[in-house]
Amino acid sequence: MKSNKEKLKKPDWLKIKLTTEGNYTEIKDMMRTKTLHTVCEEARCPNIYECWSNRTATFMILGDICTRACRFCAVKTGLPTELDLQEPERVAEAAEQMGLRHCVVTSVARDDLADGGASIFAGTIKAIRERMPFTRVEVLIPDFMGNEESLKIVMDAKPDILNHNIETVERMSNRVRAKAKYRRSLELLRRAKEMNPKIPTKSSIMLGVGETYEEVLQAMDDLRAVDCNILTLGQYLQPTPNHMPIERYVHPDEFKSLKEEGYKRGFRHVESGPLVRSSYHAHEQTDSAAEAEERELSNV
Repeated sequence: MKSNKEKLKKPDWLKIKLTTEGNYTEIKDMMRTKTLHTVCEEARCPNIYECWSNRTATFMILGDICTRACRFCAVKTGLPTELDLQEPERVAEAAEQMGLRHCVVTSVARDDLADGGASIFAGTIKAIRERMPFTRVEVLIPDFMGNEESLKIVMDAKPDILNHNIETVERMSNRVRAKAKYRRSLELLRRAKEMNPKIPTKSSIMLGVGETYEEVLQAMDDLRAVDCNILTLGQYLQPTPNHMPIERYVHPDEFKSLKEEGYKRGFRHVESGPLVRSSYHAHEQTDSAAEAEERELSNV
């Protein structure tokens, strides 16, 4: 494992175009006005300039303080003190103002709450649907510490996409994540499909934390074993010197190879590239997965 002093040189393929004009400024001002958080800002996503300029953002509910301290994540950690019951409506207002046709909602982990925040997720889905009945709602949820009833609360609200990230391969999971367990994440995805087989499921793996190519393939097999439909693969980028260091930068050719392997294994859509994140081009991922499902059904 490399020390923070042994930083790798960032390759050319990770250069990001920065722009803070037009829609970017408008979206930022709206988030401040409505007292909302986005994972784009809190997790220091490298695609924030592109996405906000294109009027897309991933809302982060349940506050901006996470009860976990994952070694890859820039979101603040600590003990949350508030639960904002009006947050779902404000998220829906913002989504309507942005004119979203695909809305992604995620959250910090709230292990301090009995349901892990599942009821706020459900309320947010409902509020968006009431204002924008034709907008797809994708939720990226925590593991709720394995609480099946919390998962059921979210699934009963019928999101269009149920996303839960395994983040890394099994061998690296305990070092990379805090409290979350690899097998528990797989079980959540399995239960989600059991509760409603019609709702597509999705997960994400970040590369460059010490995994091997073969371990990524095994993680793909594990996800397909629980009928996960959409997979995203991206490069881990160290948010601060205090976070887990990057072990290596994965070449775009390897991302391309893994994308092909994902399709061979039956994922309906695979988004794979150095700057890919779980919600990157989420609406396009969903469109592609839906088209793949139609092809599957027509071949039955």
